[in-house]
Amino acid sequence: MTPEPFGARLRRAMDTRGPLCVGIDPHASLLADWGLSDDIAGLERFTRVVVEALADRVAVLKPQSAFFERFGSRGIAVLERAVADSREAGALVLMDAKRGDIGSTMAAYAATYLDPASPLFSDAVTVSPYLGYGSLRPALDLARESGTGVFVLALTSNPEGAEVQHAVRTGGASVAATMLDHLRAENAAENATGAMGSYGAVVGATLGDTLGAAGADLTIGGPLLAPGIGAQGATAADLPKVFGAAVRDVVPNVSRGVLRHGPDVAALRTSAARFADEVREAVDASGPGAR
Repeated sequence: MTPEPFGARLRRAMDTRGPLCVGIDPHASLLADWGLSDDIAGLERFTRVVVEALADRVAVLKPQSAFFERFGSRGIAVLERAVADSREAGALVLMDAKRGDIGSTMAAYAATYLDPASPLFSDAVTVSPYLGYGSLRPALDLARESGTGVFVLALTSNPEGAEVQHAVRTGGASVAATMLDHLRAENAAENATGAMGSYGAVVGATLGDTLGAAGADLTIGGPLLAPGIGAQGATAADLPKVFGAAVRDVVPNVSRGVLRHGPDVAALRTSAARFADEVREAVDASGPGAR
């Protein structure tokens, strides 16, 4: 059987669980805030609590691979368990790996996260297109085959990103706008059936008016992962202003804003539910004209 595309599964998860992605970011300072040691035991405890608290209720969980990789093979084993347990509980798992390479190496990265036979098989992965959008083809094609998704870095929230993403190509389009154009074309087949596409972009919720400077048309027919809600300063109320007609396709990402309430399971759940409600209210208030 042909697997159900990621875009359709994501839309259903957002409609039923609320439009929110929560990061799993076990960096050293957060482990310390939880009273945990910065070692494999602390990593295991932190990850287990987040998955227990949220995997059965949020739409998307987004582990940051680097914070597991720093512990070597034992950290990767914790990540494998987190992915499997989260998906079993009903959350979609977006692996935040930001991989980008060419040829067989990119194909290997794609297989790591998007091949159902892999121990790290996830519902979607973040990728970097700055070796050229075409270099992502192994991941894009495997995603279509396996019913998974790909989120391409387009307009990131870090200020350094502008020197590449806002750069203007021959013909006048910015690099970011070019990436969004590619994704729009990638999503066309799924959009033709009335579904949201499975090929998304990463666009910072904190960017505000700078999106116009990049000539960015965010209506790509696919999801927009929007980091920056909470600790980075953006709020749910900012989303309609930043994303306009594409606001209903936004998947706001919150990490520290939720995780700082741990290790109390009830507090983590309450915080995630509050963010999801705030996003839903802001999107609903934007009116039927939004996508």
